[in-house]
Amino acid sequence: MKKETVAVITGAASGIGRALAIRLAKEGIAGIAISDWNETGLLETAAEIEKLSVPVSSHVVDVSKLDQVQRFADEVVERHGRVTHLVNNAGVGLFGTFEQVSIDDIEWLMGVNFWGVVYGCKVFLPTLLSQDEAHVVNISSVFGFIAPEEQTAYCASKFAVRGFTESLRHEYAGTNLHVACVHPGGILTDIARNSKLGENTPEGWKQQGAKFFDRVARTTPETAADVIFRGIEQKNPRILIGKDATQISSISRLFPTRYLSIIERLSGHKMSLRKK
Repeated sequence: MKKETVAVITGAASGIGRALAIRLAKEGIAGIAISDWNETGLLETAAEIEKLSVPVSSHVVDVSKLDQVQRFADEVVERHGRVTHLVNNAGVGLFGTFEQVSIDDIEWLMGVNFWGVVYGCKVFLPTLLSQDEAHVVNISSVFGFIAPEEQTAYCASKFAVRGFTESLRHEYAGTNLHVACVHPGGILTDIARNSKLGENTPEGWKQQGAKFFDRVARTTPETAADVIFRGIEQKNPRILIGKDATQISSISRLFPTRYLSIIERLSGHKMSLRKK
């Protein structure tokens, strides 16, 4: 990675965002701008980056708000002078069936998971296009390939990120801008514990969902960060993280109408909380 690199990473207070920010800092790049709505976690990430003697700025941002993302972009350019890498990583989860979640719940999730990606790309695009070489990396999910029950909103957002990113990649093919979509499998983060309960979702589902996630998640955030880093370096347009992501991608293509039962049989896990 070039020493003049300036990277922007959203959702950097924990998980993949934090691990990737630290991984990039280890390359001795010119600067990193991190954002999250969790200020405490954000400052902890910034402290780790400072230990590596890389200039870092932290920004408390709700990526579902266009005015806040625009302010973030303005502050980053003013502080660092440029942006060469944009990683739209911020994301949230939601427990509940379609009947149990409200329209407000769905709009909240889409605001972060989808519109946060769109806003980030839109406001940072001018400075990215002014660079000799630039990268956009949008985080989708294996739930951008498959759609288990009780994940209507989350899957909608991650399929949307995938479609948006692939179309953007085709638009900028042959230019200075390289666009990649990342599909993590089960990553050992707190996304399940931090997920929101739908308006009418039973209280026990959150604890149950967190326990299930802990059983099936096998990849550490640090490993995920290494995979993303290599994917960026290799200009890979589709970055799969974990053996589970590779398997799910293949099964969903081979068995487009039967993938869920096959995945559940191979994994030994039902993906529905209400059927456990």
